[in-house]
Amino acid sequence: MENLVQTALQNINFAAIMPSLVLASFAMVLLLLNAFMKRGVTAPAAGISLLALVATGFASISSWNNAQFGFAGHVALDNYAIFFNIVFLIAAGLTILMSDAYLKREGYPVGEYYTLILFSTVGAMLMASGTDLMTIFLGLEVLSVSLYVLAGFFRGQLRSNEAGLKYFLLGAFSTGFLLYGVALIYGVTGTTNVADIGAFLSLNPEAVSNPLAVVGMLLMATGFLFKIAIAPFHMWTPDVYEGAPTPITAFMSAGPKAAAFSAFMRVFLVGLGSMQASWVGLLWVLAVLTMVAGNFVALNQTNLKRMLAYSSIAHAGYALVGLVAANEIGISGVLYYMLAYAFMNIGAFAVLVLAGKQGEDNLTLEGFAGFGYKRPLLGVLLTICLFSLMGIPPSAGFTGKFYIFAGALNAGYVWLAVLGVLNSAVSLYYYLRVMVYMYFREPTEDFSWIQLKIGATVCLILSVAGVLYMGIVPSGIMALARQALF
Repeated sequence: MENLVQTALQNINFAAIMPSLVLASFAMVLLLLNAFMKRGVTAPAAGISLLALVATGFASISSWNNAQFGFAGHVALDNYAIFFNIVFLIAAGLTILMSDAYLKREGYPVGEYYTLILFSTVGAMLMASGTDLMTIFLGLEVLSVSLYVLAGFFRGQLRSNEAGLKYFLLGAFSTGFLLYGVALIYGVTGTTNVADIGAFLSLNPEAVSNPLAVVGMLLMATGFLFKIAIAPFHMWTPDVYEGAPTPITAFMSAGPKAAAFSAFMRVFLVGLGSMQASWVGLLWVLAVLTMVAGNFVALNQTNLKRMLAYSSIAHAGYALVGLVAANEIGISGVLYYMLAYAFMNIGAFAVLVLAGKQGEDNLTLEGFAGFGYKRPLLGVLLTICLFSLMGIPPSAGFTGKFYIFAGALNAGYVWLAVLGVLNSAVSLYYYLRVMVYMYFREPTEDFSWIQLKIGATVCLILSVAGVLYMGIVPSGIMALARQALF
């Protein structure tokens, strides 16, 4: 026992978890400060949260090209984790910027809201840094528990209660699949360390075809695919996205989705890379199924939050194409796309936050009739984000899809790339339909209730700037994404 304790103490390296420590410390301090803040005063909490994200960003970037490993190989702050950390921090920051005025409008100005966002971001960072299945599970639980509360944050609204309960029940169920898969993989390999699992499978080819290993791989995939909202594990998404507070919907579609992808790719490419023949065909089918299900169901949606929910399912399918390719351009394309998607999707949701009335019953196609004429600036900004979601150049969405589909072509998955392009063409219909209502329908509202608060305005400007920068000058971000590959 004494030797085990000494070994654990020798392997401690707090630099490997410094970003998570910084953000968790801020979150706990903020939680205490909320107890002394006057109810209804949330601006200080939002400001402290933004300061926490900036400090965490500096703590992450300082380790770029200087990887830190710690805790007996359970955590790695490498370029891969740092890149995803920046995605999480940007998604959280944009969410916080648009939230303050929204919470006051909806009658829930509660500072704990921001603390939960910070804790969920801590969980996301642990998932990206985790090089052991137990660390990844720990991060997943910290992320998920915070999101369960945030999804049902509006206790007085039936839709929000339904969203929180559905997400909790189905999320707990999927976590069971993940843990059972971890147990089976441990039973076959004798370790939960991702790199050691990969080494064991490469040195013991007979273990690759072991039924326990195959079942364990499938069960772990189920847990990750639920968080990513890959069909057929996507059924929770539209109800949860519609019922959750709109800023949280935006955050869930970007931050946690990227977190699940970060862990999924590390586990399957590093740990289960020897089993690629077993999982690549399955992911090929699921990528196509997800793109088709997301895009074709979105065609019939009239509620904009549900439409964007099904859209996010389709975009998860596009990103999965890069994982199927499993080559440099495909994986770096996924990293690039996660950042691009955070900007374009959160930007679109920011307009919905501004345009919504209390209760958000007007967030429908009919409710947006004439929006482009009554609010021309917001209409243009929403149009830019929608063009990027469509994949129209020169936008970040186009460049991201280009890299992902190029990776599929280079890996020989021609039909997968073709189906991806065709699905992108299908998405034009429901995105353009929003623009038709904005610019070619007579307005039924004057949208006089819209107030451009500074937080939401900054969120929109940063989102659109990110969309345009990554679309027009993609080489810099793509170079960073390639440096981030493990």
